[in-house]
Amino acid sequence: MQKPCLLSCFLFLFFFLVPQLSFSCPPDQRQSLLEFKNLLTQTIKNHSTTAITLEGLKTWRPNSDCCKWQLVRCNTRSLQVIELNLNSLVPSGSVSSSLLRPVLRISSLATLDVSSNFIQGEIPGDGFVNLTRLVSLDMSRNSFNGSIPPQLFSLKTLERLDLSMNAIGGTLSGEIKELKNLHELILAENIIEGEIPPEIGSLTELRKLSLKNNKFSGPIPLSLSKLTKLEAIDLQNNSISFEIPDGIGSLVNLSTLSLSRNNLSGGIPSSVQKLTNLKTLELENNHGLSGKIPTWLFSLEKLKILRLGGNKLQWNKNGSVSPLSKLTHLSLRSCGLEGTIPDWLKNQTSLLFLELSMNRLEGSFPKWLADLKIGTIIMSDNRLSGSLPPSLFQTFNLSVLSLSRNNFSGQIPDTIGGLSAVMVLMLSENNFSGPVPKTITNAYRLLLLDLSKNKLSGEFPRFSPSSLLAVLDISSNEFSGDVPASFGLFTIMLSMSQNNFTGEFPQDFKSFPFLIHLDLHDNRISGSIPSGLSPSLEVLSLRNNSIKGSIPEDISNLTSLKVLDLSDNELDGSLPSSLGNLTGMMVSPTSNSSAFSFMLNFGIEIHDLAVNWKNSKQGLANRNLYLYTLLDLSKNKLRGDLPASLGNLRSLKLLNLSYNDISGLIPQSFGGLEKIEVLDLSHNNLAGEIPKTLSNLSELNTLGLSNNKLTGPIPESSQLDRLNDPNIYANNSKLCGMQIQVPCYNATQREPPEEEEEEEALFSWKAAVIGCPCGFLMAVVIMYVVGYFSRPPPPRRSLKNREGFKKMKASSP
Repeated sequence: MQKPCLLSCFLFLFFFLVPQLSFSCPPDQRQSLLEFKNLLTQTIKNHSTTAITLEGLKTWRPNSDCCKWQLVRCNTRSLQVIELNLNSLVPSGSVSSSLLRPVLRISSLATLDVSSNFIQGEIPGDGFVNLTRLVSLDMSRNSFNGSIPPQLFSLKTLERLDLSMNAIGGTLSGEIKELKNLHELILAENIIEGEIPPEIGSLTELRKLSLKNNKFSGPIPLSLSKLTKLEAIDLQNNSISFEIPDGIGSLVNLSTLSLSRNNLSGGIPSSVQKLTNLKTLELENNHGLSGKIPTWLFSLEKLKILRLGGNKLQWNKNGSVSPLSKLTHLSLRSCGLEGTIPDWLKNQTSLLFLELSMNRLEGSFPKWLADLKIGTIIMSDNRLSGSLPPSLFQTFNLSVLSLSRNNFSGQIPDTIGGLSAVMVLMLSENNFSGPVPKTITNAYRLLLLDLSKNKLSGEFPRFSPSSLLAVLDISSNEFSGDVPASFGLFTIMLSMSQNNFTGEFPQDFKSFPFLIHLDLHDNRISGSIPSGLSPSLEVLSLRNNSIKGSIPEDISNLTSLKVLDLSDNELDGSLPSSLGNLTGMMVSPTSNSSAFSFMLNFGIEIHDLAVNWKNSKQGLANRNLYLYTLLDLSKNKLRGDLPASLGNLRSLKLLNLSYNDISGLIPQSFGGLEKIEVLDLSHNNLAGEIPKTLSNLSELNTLGLSNNKLTGPIPESSQLDRLNDPNIYANNSKLCGMQIQVPCYNATQREPPEEEEEEEALFSWKAAVIGCPCGFLMAVVIMYVVGYFSRPPPPRRSLKNREGFKKMKASSP
C-alpha cells in the first residue's frame, strides 16, 4: 500500500509542482522586463506629449511566466528569453535611451528589436557587454546621438546590426575587426561620418554590408576585396570619393553593389565583369563618375537592375549592344543617348522600369515600346515628337508615364481612359492641343495629372467625388468655361492658372479638407472669396482676376497659410485685423508639408509658383516654397487704416499693399516684421511720419513708400541707409532725410533755411504795407474813444504848423 502511495505522490509532484517551479522564465529576466515596462509607464506620466503604445505589454504581469508574454520568445529547452520585439511602442514624442538598460541585462538575448521608438540620447554601450549571444540588433528609426559605442563591435556572434534612420555621429571603431562571425552589418541611414576603416577587411564572414545614408568620406577601402563572402554592399548616399577599387572584382559572390549618390570619380572598373552573380548595379548621381559605359555590362546574365543615370558616364556610340541579361530596371538618365530610342530594348520583355530622360533622343514614340507593358516610363527632357500611339494607353501595367518637355503634338488619344493602373501622368510642356478626352476620368487610380504648358482647350472634364486625384496642374493652357471644382476629398493641389476660366469663384473649394495649394491666377474669375475655405491651405493665389467684395473676416482660420496673393483684383472694404492672426506667417517653417515632401522624394517636380517678387514676376520653386511667406493685396480698392495686427506676422518675407486707397498712419508694430525683405506701401493715402521702428528691419532690401502723404524724417539704420533710391520715397513732399538728400531741421537750430528767410522777409513787407494804414486808423479810433477829439482845441499855433498838419492828413488814406 505504501509503494502505490509513494508513486502517486511522485507523479503529482512531477506533473504539477515541477512545472510551477522550473518551467518558467528566470525571475531576474522577468524582473528586468517589468522594470522596462515601468519606465515606459513613468514616461507617460512625466511627458504628456509622448505617445506610448502599451497594448503589447498588457500581458506583462508580475508572478506570471514571461515566456508567455506578447513580444517575448523563449528558448524551448532552457526557457530563457532569446527574442524581444519591442518596436513601435513609442509612435511619437521622445523617450530616454536609459530605459534600455533593464533589457540589456538579459544575457541570453539573441534578437533585440527596439526600432521606431523615438529613443533619444547616446546608445548605452556598456550594457552590450552582457549580450555575448546577440545575433540580431535592430535600433533603427530612433533619435540616437553621439558615436557608435565600441562595445557593439565586441559582439562576435552578431549577424545583423541595423542602426538606420538615427542621428549618430562619429566613426566606426577599429574594434569592428573583432566581429569575426558577423554575417550582416547594416548601419543604413544614420549620420555617421569619417572614413570607412580598412580594418573592415578582417570581417571575413561578412555577407551583407550597408552603410547608406551617412556622411562617410574618403575612399572605398581596398580591404573590402578580402571579404569574398560578401553578397551585398550598400554605401548609397554618403560622401565617398576617389575611384571604385579594381579589387571589387574579387567579390565573386556579390549580387548587389549600390554606390549611388556619392562623390566617386573615374570609370567603371573592368574587373566588374568578373561579378557573374551580380543582379543589382547602382551607380547613379556620382557627378565625378565618367568615361564610356562598357557594353560588356549587358553580358552579365544575372543582371536585373542597372542604374547609371546622373553621372558623366556617356553612352558608347560605337559599341553594339546585344544584351544577355533580362533587365527589370534600367536608368540611363543624362547619359548622352542620341538618335531614336534604342532598338535593342525590344528584347527586354521583363522591363518594369525605364528612364531615359535628359538625353537627346529624337523621333516618335515607337509602338513596340508601347506594347512592352512597362510599369514606369520616364522620357522627359528629350526631343521626341509626333503623336502618341493609342496602344500606349491600353495597358493594365502602366503606372507612371512622364513625357514632359518634349515636342509631342496632336490630341491626347481617347484611349487614355484605358489606363486603369496609371497613378502619375505627366505630359507638360509639349504641343498637345484640342480638348482633354472625358474618358480620362475613368483612370480611377490617377493621383497626379500634369498637363501644363500645352495648347489644350475647351472645358476640362469633371471628375467624380470618389476620385483619388490629389495633384492637378493644367496651368498655361487655353481652357475655358467655369473653374473646374469637381474632385475627390483627397485633393491637395490644384494649379489652374493662366487659362480663360470664367464664372464665379466656386463654393465647392470649401469641401476639400486636405487642400494645401490653390493657384488660379491670371484667369477671368469673378464673384467673391467665400468664407470657410480649408484650414489646411498653405498657398492661395487668385492674382489678376475680377474678384470683388471684401476679404472674409474668418481668413484667420487658415492657420497654415504661408502665401496669400489676392493682388490685381477689385477687392474693396477695409483690411480685416484678423489678417494678423495668420499663424502660418508667424513662425518660420523648417520644411515643406508632408504632402509636398512625399512628391519631391519620389522625384515629382511641381512647377514654380509665379509671384511678384522684388518688383518683378518670378517663380518660386515648390521645392523651396516653405522658405517663403508672402502677403500680396496690391492693386485693389482696399481702404481704411492699416491694422496694427499685421506686425504679428514675424516670418513674413513680403508684404505688398501698394495701389490701394489705404489711409492713416503706418503702425509702429511694423517694426516687428523681423524677416521682411519686401515692404511695399506705395500709391496709397498714408500720412504721418515713418515709424522709427522700421529701423529694426535688418533683412529689408526692397521698400516702397512713394505716392503717399508721409511727413517728417526718414528713420536711419544700417539697413535703411542703403535704401537711398529717391524713387522709394517720391511724391511725399514733406519727407526729409539723408536717403533723399533733404536735410531735416528742428526748432533749436538758429539759422533757418534760405527759403524760409526769403519767405519771412516777404511776409514782413506785406505786413508793413497792410499794417501801417490799419494802425493809423486804429489809433484814431482809440483816441476818439478816450475823448481826444472832445477836448477843447489847443491854442492857435503858427500858420506854418497848421499847414504841415493839413499836408499830413492829406497824405493819409
